Order: sequence, then structure tokens, then C-alpha cells
Amino acid sequence: MVFHGGGGKAENAIRTSNFNEVADEEGFIVVYPNGTGPREVEVFTWNSGNCCGNAMLENADDVGFARAILKDVQAIAAIDPKRIYATGMSNGAMMSYRLACEAADVFAAIAPVAGTLNFEPCAPSEPVAVLHFHGTADQHVLYNGGVGPESIVGVDFASVADSVGFWVVFNGCVPQPATSQMDGVQHEVWAGCENGASVGLYTIFGGQHAWPGSDGPGWVGGDKPSQTVSATQLIWEFFAAHPKP
Repeated sequence: MVFHGGGGKAENAIRTSNFNEVADEEGFIVVYPNGTGPREVEVFTWNSGNCCGNAMLENADDVGFARAILKDVQAIAAIDPKRIYATGMSNGAMMSYRLACEAADVFAAIAPVAGTLNFEPCAPSEPVAVLHFHGTADQHVLYNGGVGPESIVGVDFASVADSVGFWVVFNGCVPQPATSQMDGVQHEVWAGCENGASVGLYTIFGGQHAWPGSDGPGWVGGDKPSQTVSATQLIWEFFAAHPKP
């Protein structure tokens, strides 16, 4: 499941992530839901906790919505229940974090891109593998947390360190990550986690509020994506390696 960013729609997620091409090559099903908002202008958001828009204000049951979508898909296609995953951009990334908190029985792994964990209380029923992507120059959702100078919603977002750190502790991973550097990117991996889950973080030095490796911004006037890594390819490799036990 790929969740679009706040104020966007499914078409944005299809274009920026290009998961359709990977799904065709690798043989998996990809679903792009639309969030809550005025249909006439197609400005949709997800209720990810302290953000965003109509979905939060109306207290939309987006966790229930995700579960309902999966039931519909399971009725028409053969789905491995041990291999159900969520990813998303910005508000969609925050939604994937909330799903890990409240639907850990369903989702084996999540991969948030440019969005942090902003849901409390986060009380997962079991470990969930997590792979996070974030740029250090993101001015919408600041790497170190707080209210970003270019934030549309003015929310005091959690930091990347706090978001990832929650899952390192909850999943019972080793406290010190294995770290590698490549072309302006730092990759950290916390291993030794329960149930085969792991936690990973790609820090894009100088990266902005965008999907790494995308052909262009997620919306008109959006930030230019870093081309140092392909988030889509790395996410699929991570998902493929992390089914539920």
C-alpha cells in the first residue's frame, strides 16, 4: 500500500514512486488509496495522529479504511498474509507509521519517506520492520523535528531520531547501528531485532522534501528529488527480505 502525501492524491503516489513498474517486474500487487478531503478539488489527507487536514479534523478512521481495502483486495487476488507492507510520502509516511502502531498484526514492514512518527500512544501488538528515508534539508518535516519553515500545517513534528529510535527499542534491536556511507547518503541498520524485524535509516545529506530517485517533484512547485538512491528499489528489496515470521 502506497500512501500519497498531504494535499495530494493517488496519482501523485503512482507517478513519484513508480511502484507499478517494480510490481510488474517482481510480481506483487500495489494499491494507491486516496485519503479524505473535498472531491471536487482532489486535495486529500491522512489521519496520521497530529496531522493532517480534513482527515485529522474529521477523525477519519484511516486504519480501518486500510484494513477494509485489504479485505477487498484479498477477495479478488491471492495475497500472502505474511507479506503486506505500507509506504508513503510525507503525510503518507506518517500514515504508514500509524499503521505500524495500530495494525502491526497486518503489516510486516513499513517504509516512511520524508515523514515521522506523530501518533500517540503507539502500542504495536508485535514487531514491525521499518526503513525510513529523510533528507537533512527537508524544510517541511524537519530532520531534527519541530515546525518546518515551509510547513503548510504548522505542526510540531517528531524528529527522525525519535521516530526510528522508538522502533529500535520496541523491536528489541541492538542499540548501535551498522553504518555505511555512499555518495552523500548515510545508511544505518539496527539488527538483532525480534521476529526477524530490522530497522534502517537512509539519511540523504542535503536532501529536501521529496521521494529519492523520483523523476520529479510530487506536486507543482515541490522540491527536487535527490538522485543519490532509488527509494522505490530499496524499499522493495527491504520488504521482500522482511515477511512476518
